[in-house]
Amino acid sequence: MVRSRLLSKVGSGVVALAAASFLAPLAFAQAPESNDPIKIALFDWTSVNLNAKIYGGILEKLGYTVEYPTADYLSSLTTGLTTGDLTIGMEFWATTAGEAMAASDATKETENLGPLGPKAKEEWWFPEYMKAKCPGLPNWEALKAPACAEAFSTAETAPKGRYLGGPVTWEGFDDERVVSLGLPFTVIHAGTDAAMFAELDSAYQREAPIMLWVYSPHWAPAKYKGEWVEFPEYTKECYTDPKWGSNPDAKYDCGKPHGDIFKYSWAGMKEKWPVAYKIAKAYTIETEVLNKMSGEIDLDGKAPEDVAAEWIAANEATWKAWAE
Repeated sequence: MVRSRLLSKVGSGVVALAAASFLAPLAFAQAPESNDPIKIALFDWTSVNLNAKIYGGILEKLGYTVEYPTADYLSSLTTGLTTGDLTIGMEFWATTAGEAMAASDATKETENLGPLGPKAKEEWWFPEYMKAKCPGLPNWEALKAPACAEAFSTAETAPKGRYLGGPVTWEGFDDERVVSLGLPFTVIHAGTDAAMFAELDSAYQREAPIMLWVYSPHWAPAKYKGEWVEFPEYTKECYTDPKWGSNPDAKYDCGKPHGDIFKYSWAGMKEKWPVAYKIAKAYTIETEVLNKMSGEIDLDGKAPEDVAAEWIAANEATWKAWAE
C-alpha cells in the first residue's frame, strides 16, 4: 500500500504523515468515473446485505451513485451480472453456488473478484439436547432409525422427521439428499432466512425438536449449543456421478461442500468504474467481525445501514488503502 511504503522510506514521522495526507486525495481523483449507478445486489440473508451496504457506503463516500436492487441469488450469476443489470454481488458461496459460478465463468461476461475472507460451512444442524433423543448423532446414519426420525418429527411430518431447509432459492439439494440416503425425513423450506432462525430460537428456548440448515459465517453457531450432522464427505463426483457413494443409483448421497465465499461483478465494471472495482477486489472482512455485526442486526434490531456506517467510520484507513 502507498501509505505503508511512505512510512518505511521516510525517516521523519511528521514528513511521512504530511506526505500521506497529500497523496490520499490523489488516489480517488478519478472517482467517480461515471455517474451511472453501481447496482449492488441484495439477497435474502443478513451478512450479504450488510457487506453490500458497507461496500456501497464506501462508494457513496467517494461520490458514486449506488443502487441496491433485490435479486435472485443463483440466477443473478447467469443473468443480471452477465448483462450489467447488476454490477456486483458481495457473497456467492462455493457451498451452494458452485455450479452457478462455473456457468457464470463460462459466459466470460462476469468476473470472480476473489474471496471475501470467511470460509463457508453449511449443513444440517441440531441442538445438543437432541442427542439424548437420537443416540448416535452426529453420525448421519443415526437419522435412519425410526425412533430418531420420530424424535425430530412434528404434527405435520410424523412419523417422519422434519428438516427445516433454507429458502428454495438457496438450493442445496436437501430434497435429493433425503431420497439418496434413505432418510425418513420431510424437507420443509423456510420462506426467509429470518423466519428460519426465528423458528430455531423458539424451539431452542422450549427444547423442542428441530433439525435445520445452519451456516457459518453466522451468529447462530455461537449463540446456540449444537452440532452439524456428519454426512459422507462431499466430493465433486457425489454431485455428478450416481455410482459414487453408498447409493449407486442416485447423486447427492453425501454432505454439502465447504469452501470460500466469492465476490462477483459484471465484466464491464473494471473499465467503467476502475476505482470502485479496485476497492471491490480488495474488500475483505473477518469472520468474527461479520458474525458480530450480523448479530447486531438480527438480534439487537439495528438497521443494516447503521451497522455499515459504524464500520465505515471506524475503518476509514482500511478502505482508503483498498483504492491505493
